[in-house]
Amino acid sequence: MRGSYTDSRLAVTMRRLRSRFGISAPKVAVRTHIPWYWRVLATIAVLSISIAFAGWVYDAGRKIAGFDKRETEQEMTMLRDRVAELELEAAKLRALTNAGESTVQIERTTQQQLSRQVKALEQENGRLKEDLAFFENLAVAEGKEAGFTINRLRVEPNGNPEHYRYRLLAAAQGGKKDREFRGSIQLVISLQQGGKSAMMVLPAQNDPGRQRFDINFKHFQRVDGTFQVPVGARVTSVEARLVQDGVTRASQAVVL
Repeated sequence: MRGSYTDSRLAVTMRRLRSRFGISAPKVAVRTHIPWYWRVLATIAVLSISIAFAGWVYDAGRKIAGFDKRETEQEMTMLRDRVAELELEAAKLRALTNAGESTVQIERTTQQQLSRQVKALEQENGRLKEDLAFFENLAVAEGKEAGFTINRLRVEPNGNPEHYRYRLLAAAQGGKKDREFRGSIQLVISLQQGGKSAMMVLPAQNDPGRQRFDINFKHFQRVDGTFQVPVGARVTSVEARLVQDGVTRASQAVVL
């Protein structure tokens, strides 16, 4: 019994040895040991070569397809230069346009000034014609009875609401021209205010500036002044009077 047990253990041991060193033993590979950093360097080298090869293949493919990188860069450089030239030309054109607009503005301003001057000259010409007609009438009236007249009464707004400007020509006619008029101008102003008629006389009795209405002449005198009416009032007519020693010597009215 003991002998059979021993024989069985020996048989198992022999079978194990034969499995390791016999024909059925596992294959053993013998490799040379390489440090890890050489393996890393080799991997990097392989990747670099692969990337360079891939880039070469890409460029070759672009050349075959008609896309050359250098030609593309040259074309982009030319386009950038052209864009810079166009921007420079646009800046010059903008400067010329601004200069042209300034010139047009100057010409427009000059034209407006000339128009105002022409209008002023036309008004002055009209006044001179009226003066000529007035003096011709004075010459015709030399033999008539002596007296005083008011001519060319004008009343117009003075730019601001309720402000007016008046102009007139006071003159002596007929008889002796060496006598002198000493008196004042009186304005009788008819108004419409709040749907009602009203009247205002200038200068007022208590007006501290009534001396501005005084006039003194031998032959003629131009009178120019301004007046103001109450807020909301509208002037409908104005009558100018030559008053001497409390007596009205001449008058003329104008309707607005």
